Amino acid sequence: MEITTLGVDLSKATFHVIGLSARGEIVLRRKFSCKQLLVYTSNRPSMLIGMEACGGAHFLGRALREQGHEVRLMPAQYVKPYVKTNKNDYLDAEAIAEAVQRPTMRFVPIKTTDFFNRPQRPSRFNSRGRPSTMRSYHHQRSDWPR
Repeated sequence: MEITTLGVDLSKATFHVIGLSARGEIVLRRKFSCKQLLVYTSNRPSMLIGMEACGGAHFLGRALREQGHEVRLMPAQYVKPYVKTNKNDYLDAEAIAEAVQRPTMRFVPIKTTDFFNRPQRPSRFNSRGRPSTMRSYHHQRSDWPR
């Protein structure tokens, strides 16, 4: 049977993959390293590949998209309702494969390398743009007694 959809559960060293046919039957259940997955998908016709969105998913998504596959990233909280029973890596991959086929699913755009290389905010400010320490705040104010 031909694989039309892949669900990939990402971890640090190994990726658990579930392949679904056009009828939704599981035809592949394997564990790959990142390099093995890229070699495996490079020899396959174009397919739909779903992953949970995380930092590593953007790198892998760009690499798979260059091979001609349609890659979709989903927030983890939208995949969670599709997990059927106790949590393990293969069941997570199966839930991802099922969720990526849903027409109403919300997807995360794959970030480019330019996004990760952009300049950061100065370190003396916190995430809200306020001074992170009172000392930096005192140095900014000219009317503050020293």
